[in-house]
Amino acid sequence: MGAHAGLTVERITQAAAALADEVGIEKVTISALARSFGVKDASFYSHVKGLREIRIRVAILASEEMNECIGSAIAGRSGGEALTAFADAYRHYALRHPGRYAATQLRLDPSEFAGTEVFARSVELTYAVMRYYELDEPDLTDAARLLRSTFHGFISIEAAGGFNHPRGVEGSWHRIVSSLHQLLEQWPRTADTEKA
Repeated sequence: MGAHAGLTVERITQAAAALADEVGIEKVTISALARSFGVKDASFYSHVKGLREIRIRVAILASEEMNECIGSAIAGRSGGEALTAFADAYRHYALRHPGRYAATQLRLDPSEFAGTEVFARSVELTYAVMRYYELDEPDLTDAARLLRSTFHGFISIEAAGGFNHPRGVEGSWHRIVSSLHQLLEQWPRTADTEKA
């Protein structure tokens, strides 16, 4: 029956990603996916171990897609222009694909994504933008965490319709990203702070 439905790991992953965008990653179940293919739940277990594997595969797929969007956006740019391109691509993807984006926020064990370079690529893209600001560790990690926290927080509130104010969301977003650029240019170096 599974062969007639054309079940493959890739098709299951794509269907799970599409369903996640519709209903949320937490509502993606084996039963819901099986129904979408017109097969019984048991048919899935010859292709995937279970729901956890499907969610991991969606997280990897979404991270690959995000990396592609961000990589294209920042190519040939640096400084504030690169930061803006990175931020806009990140936000655009997250708002367009809410379920997939939520999957990228799942806590994964390194063994669960062994054999893929996708998460290393995410770090690489972030550091490519950060290189302009010439930050050393631990400042580089702290600054990268600030960016991720700001982007994720803003997008989460925006997606939930939480910005109920006459001020346009776009104006706030661009002002925040511009302010992050200014902050990064004047980042207080840990080494300098420790000397003082």
